[in-house]
Amino acid sequence: MTEILLLVGTRKGAFILRSDSSRKSWETEGPHFLGQIIHHMVLDPRDGKTLLATVSTGHLGPTLFRSRNFGKTWKEAKQPPAFPKAQDGEKGRSVGHVFWLTPGHASQKKVWFAGTSPQGLFRSDDGGDTWTGVSGFNDHPEREKWTMGDQDQTPDGGKMHSIIVHPVDPKHMYISMSNGGSFETLDGGETWAPFNKGHIADFHPDPNPPYGQDPHCVRLHPAMPDRLYMQSHCGIYRIDRPSDDWIRIGKNMPKKIGDIGFNMTLHPRDPDTAWVFPMDGSSVWPRVSIGGKPAVYRTQDAGKSWERQDKGLPKEQAWLTVKRQAMTADAHAKKIGLYFGTTSGEIWGSKDEGETWRQLVAHLPEIYSVEAATL
Repeated sequence: MTEILLLVGTRKGAFILRSDSSRKSWETEGPHFLGQIIHHMVLDPRDGKTLLATVSTGHLGPTLFRSRNFGKTWKEAKQPPAFPKAQDGEKGRSVGHVFWLTPGHASQKKVWFAGTSPQGLFRSDDGGDTWTGVSGFNDHPEREKWTMGDQDQTPDGGKMHSIIVHPVDPKHMYISMSNGGSFETLDGGETWAPFNKGHIADFHPDPNPPYGQDPHCVRLHPAMPDRLYMQSHCGIYRIDRPSDDWIRIGKNMPKKIGDIGFNMTLHPRDPDTAWVFPMDGSSVWPRVSIGGKPAVYRTQDAGKSWERQDKGLPKEQAWLTVKRQAMTADAHAKKIGLYFGTTSGEIWGSKDEGETWRQLVAHLPEIYSVEAATL
């Protein structure tokens, strides 16, 4: 029988939720790495058994661990992502934490990519044991301008995220950064170009700079790989390549809700269907559900219209939000399941594509990421 896993990273450890294809009941395993920060935990879809987890520990610092038995045992990476030691007279950089994990192309069985804070891109060719920087980005002469420097620009520092490998061409990749924007490579990371036309940055004097935007999450649709969706600090966007212009589809959201949030989740088979979890992005940026009334919004026409989905969610006094890696979908053959984890330590699930919701678990630490996997 099919088994569905939810891989949960939190401020104080990692958890694994398990269910069968009915998705009626869930068992919680963990915590793994109790007390440590887990920004991301991902199952390798190419072998269905290797877990990678980013771990920020008090004594080891930022590192990565791997498990081949679903968390029964873990092994630390021999060489975690790290910037080279600075030469005399040069300004040095150090990894604050590893933030994002992406498996390589299906044809590259042991390749992984990782994004860090401050914004750096790293690659492993041995299944996550040793990591080296992608020099084409990390050592680019314009990198400091692209990233606005290594000082903390956002809470907990600027981050490299949304590392996307094109499913057809492994040399075609996208990356996004808080306070940097999105970039594209067509040669496997040797050269990069800004990929931000149409994506506004209303916190800059010029709202249309070539780079310097603040994308929160970017997703490429596997069934239509020339379509990408984005949830940004400044709205919800879509692009259909070969166009280079992002279109702000969030303008079609209800005005009283707006189009500010952290995450973007796509239907695995329907490129016109996507979900977001709006948050309060008003002048003081409280980063909570709007009015204390959490809701998911769905589009089924590529952003032309949006509908509210809140049946089963709290109706009031629920001051939470969902971070950029903390909402995901399974690939159930009938109706896909949706799942999100909150800053208040709850995981909510829907097995009918968002029509109804129920709480799967409560009282976890603050949730940073939720990834679904099917065995």
